[in-house]
Amino acid sequence: MCNGRGCGCWHEYPERGWIQFLIMRILYEKPMHGYQLLEEIEKRSEGCHKLEPGSIYTLLRRMEERGLLESKWERGEGGLERRVYKLTSKGVEALKMGLTSIVKRKRLFEDLINFYYENFEKQKEGEKGNV
Repeated sequence: MCNGRGCGCWHEYPERGWIQFLIMRILYEKPMHGYQLLEEIEKRSEGCHKLEPGSIYTLLRRMEERGLLESKWERGEGGLERRVYKLTSKGVEALKMGLTSIVKRKRLFEDLINFYYENFEKQKEGEKGNV
């Protein structure tokens, strides 16, 4: 799990937009409550991105206001009520458009990844780069 020091995670990112795509991607599979989303984001990022509950609930509320998500209260285990979020048809379209943009940029990202491995991964092995 990431502790924020020397783990290789880039803590300025993901930005809110990236997190929104991940939330929509997760909710495309099935509706979830906020805490489940927090756990799923941490799991999918291999522990690099652990969001604070206040951050995700603010983001979920804004996404719901924009019509990307809808929510309803459901009684969970132990009788506690939880707000469960579901992706709307507008959210599916936003996810599709965003992922289309990502696919179009895939070649650029592959080039950047290759550059990283060719130039900076070597430095980890004790070789010097062009700096």
